[in-house]
Amino acid sequence: MEANPRGIPKAPFVDNVDEYLKTDSVEATLRKFTEATSKYRFMENSKLQKRGSLEQKIPEIEKTLAMVEYLASQSESDKPVKTLFEVNDTMYAHATIPPTNTVNLWLGANVMLEYTMNEAQELLTSKLGIAKKNLKETTEDLEFLRDQITTMEVNTARVFNWDVKQRRSEQAVTA
Repeated sequence: MEANPRGIPKAPFVDNVDEYLKTDSVEATLRKFTEATSKYRFMENSKLQKRGSLEQKIPEIEKTLAMVEYLASQSESDKPVKTLFEVNDTMYAHATIPPTNTVNLWLGANVMLEYTMNEAQELLTSKLGIAKKNLKETTEDLEFLRDQITTMEVNTARVFNWDVKQRRSEQAVTA
């Protein structure tokens, strides 16, 4: 079975309903298509959450990287850096940062580590690259999933319409 680069299976397109239904009943086929559509929708919801998380994370990483680069450029100077730093979304505090060659970074799960400026820049640049790559792949997966959902919905409609047509022709023959 075909799949995209991250292993999401490609939905088969039912071109000839008569041929396709030779191996299965209409009810079983509709059930199978509905189940596949549900799986694709579940994957789509998961990818949408991942995309939202990445869209929040990337600006934070960029902002942190810009600050580390600024601090690295000011570390040569003897003057302390005066700045405002974000305490939370709506609160900032004044800070005076003495010249330093290290910076502390939150890694998550209440973990903070001290890095040299170069190490911090390398780490943040790497994390930013990975996050942007993941966002690109997630966006591609979402487009692929939308196509697969559409294909499965079209398949379901084709099989359902075929069944209605068959029942009407059977009723016409018996009448």
